[in-house]
Amino acid sequence: MMRLIFVLLLIALSAAVRAANGDPLGVNRALGFEEDMGDATAQPVVSPSVTPAPPVPELRPHAAPYFDYSVNLDSDVFGAQLFTGAFARQGATQFNPDYAIASGDRVQVRFWGAFDYDNLLTVDPKGNIFLPHVGPVRVLGVRNQDLQRVVDSAVGKVFRANVNSYASLAAAQPVRVFVSGFVHRPGLYNGTSMDSLLHYLDQAGGIDPERGSFLNVQVKRGDTVRASVNLYAFLLDGRLPLIQLGDGDVIFVAPRQNVVKVTGLAENANRFEFDDEKRTVADLVAVAKPLAQATHVRVVRNSGTIKNVEYFPLEEAAQIRLDSGDELEFTADKKPGTISVRVEGEHQSAQEYVLPYGARMGELLGKIAFSDRSDVNSLQLFRRSVKERQKEMLQASLKTLESTALTARSGTSDEARLRKEEADLILRWVDRAKEVEPAGQVQISLAAGRDDLLLENGDILRVPTKDGLVLISGEVLFPTAVAFEDGLALDDYIQRAGGYTQNAEAARLIIAHRDGSFSEVARGGSAVDLSSSWWEETASEQSADIRPGDEVLVLPKIDVKSRQIAKDLTQILYQIAVSAKVVLGL
Repeated sequence: MMRLIFVLLLIALSAAVRAANGDPLGVNRALGFEEDMGDATAQPVVSPSVTPAPPVPELRPHAAPYFDYSVNLDSDVFGAQLFTGAFARQGATQFNPDYAIASGDRVQVRFWGAFDYDNLLTVDPKGNIFLPHVGPVRVLGVRNQDLQRVVDSAVGKVFRANVNSYASLAAAQPVRVFVSGFVHRPGLYNGTSMDSLLHYLDQAGGIDPERGSFLNVQVKRGDTVRASVNLYAFLLDGRLPLIQLGDGDVIFVAPRQNVVKVTGLAENANRFEFDDEKRTVADLVAVAKPLAQATHVRVVRNSGTIKNVEYFPLEEAAQIRLDSGDELEFTADKKPGTISVRVEGEHQSAQEYVLPYGARMGELLGKIAFSDRSDVNSLQLFRRSVKERQKEMLQASLKTLESTALTARSGTSDEARLRKEEADLILRWVDRAKEVEPAGQVQISLAAGRDDLLLENGDILRVPTKDGLVLISGEVLFPTAVAFEDGLALDDYIQRAGGYTQNAEAARLIIAHRDGSFSEVARGGSAVDLSSSWWEETASEQSADIRPGDEVLVLPKIDVKSRQIAKDLTQILYQIAVSAKVVLGL
């Protein structure tokens, strides 16, 4: 009983203190209730020991899932690259003068003078805006350029003088538009009535290039087709009709029609669509845009398993009918009248020569004035077609090496780990080797019929200078140029370059001559010690024919476990050294 009386006294004392501090409901607070200033009902205070309920998460609309536009970018269908997400981004609305005001649009209205008013009004479902002292003004269907005149006319009927008005379209109506047919993601998409057709198509992932039509994109409202759009007109001529879309409109992409594939000498080498009407090659020329050098067209007819090929000059393009599935290749079938050959290096004549098609080397040499310093016996010819073939052969060899390195077998787990490390090293080396550019040099100095060699357009004839130098490169300590001296052996030149590195394969060396030929010096053993007695005993047997202007290439060692990989690597090292005069170390 005494304990109860003591507790009541404490509660009363606490209430008195709270009342003294301006809390008229101190008793309620002391008893565990709290005042709600907006409601007279007292609420119990939550004890600190009670865990509060978790907050209710805010509900937000889900954003559209990300779409991978690489399907469109990788397609060879003309127009597929139009849809890459650029049109899907919302931009500032630009109103054109012919925009017809619709329900839901917002209009900024201002009055000044004897009466001031400024407000943003929404066009109601009946098509009106309500102006003070004027009443409802119908603006539904009024063109944007006529809005000011309509508002001025309505205001002028009430305020005869001293009141000026201004009206401007502030925002277009938000709409939801259905996109259906042959698109990647049919669905309902948000925008405004002034957003373009491309905005909604892009949100839907674009037209499916394998099924959808770029020639027949329809805008429907109910059963009525409001517009049919040909996107080729936009791609080729920049023409796109401005279509004012409404809430619930449907953009429908019709199925693809006839298709023709174009390759060869054309600016737009793609697959093209054409309608059901019979088309000719002349119609396709307008969209494919053949290059200036194209003279003929090869037509592969779609006739089942058996391919029928027809060949026509472009002058007959208007008479060549096309069917769906045909393939066209624009070609150049006209012999050039002249070729251009460049002459570089040590000579005293022109740098560029224009010769008739079919000109030969002797004719060119007769026009060149050589000097005393010209090395006429080591003329160098560089040809683009040879460079391309050398590049192709190198790429094929590297591909074989990659396959061998990746498929090498292992007997144990330790061996497998070593194989993997070795394969990683080789693949990194292959990546470097792919960047090597062959020179495309043709050996002509030793040819008996050199003067009868046909020249090609773009050939480069280089006349070396008699500089009396020998280049030492590759796996030597100091790659450098050494002055040529009669009587010096190959090993003497290598010693003057500092000798071999630890990674040098001294068993075989390559001597690249200026004229494009080369010599291989084979040795017994895989390494050479310049201080050993073996070197002194065999040095006299390791002589080679060194000429001024030569380049000595010291190749690196190949230390791999697989014999096949070692063989392939050796072959590629020699191939790079001979075609590009480059030593590519592992």
